[in-house]
Amino acid sequence: QVQLVESGGGLVQAGGSLRLSCAASGRSFSRYRMGWFRQAPGKERDFVAAISWSGGNTYYADSVKGRFTISRDNAKNTVYLQMNSLKPEDTAVYYCAADGRVGNFPYALSTGPYDYWGQGTQVTVSS
Repeated sequence: QVQLVESGGGLVQAGGSLRLSCAASGRSFSRYRMGWFRQAPGKERDFVAAISWSGGNTYYADSVKGRFTISRDNAKNTVYLQMNSLKPEDTAVYYCAADGRVGNFPYALSTGPYDYWGQGTQVTVSS
């Protein structure tokens, strides 16, 4: 069982930055690939970024590539999402999720393969 708690959301002007954190409970955090998703009002939950068990490999949605950076600290059981050059269209609730599949699978870009989810943190970007 893994519990995830996001923090760091807020209101920021376009062009600004925010750093989201996702703290995980449990001793097996390093066994999970981690992902960030976001959901705007009335829309589906969309993939944002994912990171490998060790943190040495990452993957991004095209919409955030070059602006967002995902990282993790396994000693602190925490995954981060650094968001720079924010745009109004980045406004959403951001969720972190844990993918516990064993094996060399491609990164999961849909919500189905993720086993655990946080409660989400609101990010609002004003124009």
